[in-house]
Amino acid sequence: MTTDDKPLLRRLLNLPISRMLAASLAMVLPLALSFALIEALLPKAMRVAWPNLVAALACALGYWAYMSRVERREVSELRAAGALRQWTRGAGLGVLLGLLTLAPLWGLGVYRIEGLGDGFVLIQQIPEMVLVSVLEELLIRGVVFRIAEQAWGSRRALGLSTLLFVAAHLPAEISVLGMLVTAAASLAFSAAYQLGRSLWAPIGMHFAWNYLFSAVFSVPVSGHAAKGWLHGAMSGPEWLSGGAYGVEASAMALLVWALAASFLLRSAIARGKFLPRLGRSI
Repeated sequence: MTTDDKPLLRRLLNLPISRMLAASLAMVLPLALSFALIEALLPKAMRVAWPNLVAALACALGYWAYMSRVERREVSELRAAGALRQWTRGAGLGVLLGLLTLAPLWGLGVYRIEGLGDGFVLIQQIPEMVLVSVLEELLIRGVVFRIAEQAWGSRRALGLSTLLFVAAHLPAEISVLGMLVTAAASLAFSAAYQLGRSLWAPIGMHFAWNYLFSAVFSVPVSGHAAKGWLHGAMSGPEWLSGGAYGVEASAMALLVWALAASFLLRSAIARGKFLPRLGRSI
């Protein structure tokens, strides 16, 4: 490689898309390696639930290593100080949004409780929900949204991160309503990150929403069947029940998430958290 080639290569590596791809690989490779090693070294009987926690940790460490060693900055969005407070606030908001969605459906007879299951499922599903919330929020908010916002401003970052978040939830059975709910949730998660510049808040929101419906109320989440503590069932018109995709394709969920996203985004704008194009580094 000639001397003239080096500045060009450096510029290419510093492009926002290149940084997003590199950071994503830094997260996904340790996660995949952790699963591969555990599967190779341990029998199936010993691989129950906890490997998801190991994978979530590997993913977070990969993210931290890339941001601190390659981007060479303090990884303030995963700062330990205040992490529990931010996560708890996010989780509390996630539970509130879940209950505001489910309560009217229960009142209308769309959701009903048919029995009580084993309470152990409340513990059993924690590792999976931790992995999902950590992976998706680090990837969409920590990598895509943060880097895009730094390069192109908050509005463009919201558009790109929302588009990718919806694309990641595109199984064959999702409806247009489901895509709209997913987009509204993505906007709310991004705004929650903006308000505190901490990933712990959207991680908490994401975890609480998924856990509440899957582990507690037995309602499918993003098309994944659920068997929780309360044996619940949905019936009625698909635009209310969400059909096979679950509550995230319900008009009630769209109303709740749209209101939440609107409130959080307006709060972020009012507090000066929106960055213009070519805004400061985060």
